[in-house]
Amino acid sequence: MCDVLGRLHTAGVSRRKLLASFAVGATAVAATACSPGADTAVAAPTPDRRFAPEPYRGQRTRLVLLGTSGGPPYWPGSEREGISSAVVVGDRYYLVDAGHGVMRRLRGAELGPNFATDLDGPLDALGGIFLTHLHSDHVVDLNNILTEGIYNGLQHVEKIPVYGPGNRGVLPPLFGEGPAPEPVAPSNPTPGTREMTDLLVQAFATDFNDRLFDNRKPAPDALWEAFDVPVPAQYLADPNGNPCPDMEPFTFFEDDRVRVSAILVDHAPVFPALAYRFDSDDGSIVFSGDTGPTPNLVKLARGADVLVHEVIDPAWPESLFPEPRTDAQEGLYQHLVQSHTLIEDLGPIAQDAGVGTLVLSHMVPGNRPDSTWEGCGAGFDGRLVIGHDLDVVGVGAPA
Repeated sequence: MCDVLGRLHTAGVSRRKLLASFAVGATAVAATACSPGADTAVAAPTPDRRFAPEPYRGQRTRLVLLGTSGGPPYWPGSEREGISSAVVVGDRYYLVDAGHGVMRRLRGAELGPNFATDLDGPLDALGGIFLTHLHSDHVVDLNNILTEGIYNGLQHVEKIPVYGPGNRGVLPPLFGEGPAPEPVAPSNPTPGTREMTDLLVQAFATDFNDRLFDNRKPAPDALWEAFDVPVPAQYLADPNGNPCPDMEPFTFFEDDRVRVSAILVDHAPVFPALAYRFDSDDGSIVFSGDTGPTPNLVKLARGADVLVHEVIDPAWPESLFPEPRTDAQEGLYQHLVQSHTLIEDLGPIAQDAGVGTLVLSHMVPGNRPDSTWEGCGAGFDGRLVIGHDLDVVGVGAPA
């Protein structure tokens, strides 16, 4: 989720023209949150589940929503955990993002053969971790998986791959006027996934060495290996000027269960921000990551069985910056408009991509009732699922 103090898109195609380019004819405010207390007039959601997934029928491939809340705030009155999902293929699953609460949700989802056994699950069935971008709400519990995994089923038979965006390479543009602040960690202020994971190992070396020497537990490098997703170099040239260049999806991971492809999406100033597509023998599941509307995502999602997409209620950013706005407030508001996807944008995006089911997740605010999100299906001929934690969406033929 974006920090408010980010980049305002001032160049290139306007949002309206962009949406029109793939039949999304709306202008609006797309945002996620930066202030936990910005909107206090909120009722706890009471889901009527009119937009629940179809009953799970034993499909070999399935989507499990682990956490469906968007953004760093722990939304008052909400039972949603932080953003995280699992793609399950047979007896193995692949984790997409690792927001707060993911370990508890993995056990609650009953994933893996030993989910109910002390020390042996649920990570015994984990096949890989895939991070869409490095905002804290998407990665905060990666540390819990890595540091506490040996007591929750993480085995060292084969290393678990951890994939995510690489180093941004340059600091984001400075928003507003005034002198630039001193960057955090100036020697490497924008580490990517591989570097971030190495730094986590260093930060928790006391714990790792205690387990290694006193408990004879395996060293971290026997349990997992982190990789930066290899985005073709020509698309990494201009993080600040063109963070989401037109490109084709590329495949970067494949095993005996899934093939994983990626593409850049538009969550500026965060870069790289990625969307992922998982293809199994049974079908396909696509994750938008955090993004404003972009033709790149439509390319990646073309013909997919399931599209899991972020969404924001436009009333929320409007409440943060009500009219009339100062120039600074307008800049912040417009930044939020560019970085996420509005309710009215989603249906046409899913329709243009030709997906079968549109599943809402990373909902901001995370404490709105289901009725808030019903408009996401407008303009879409397929099935709309308003996601909740631990929902299951089957893909392919029933067992």
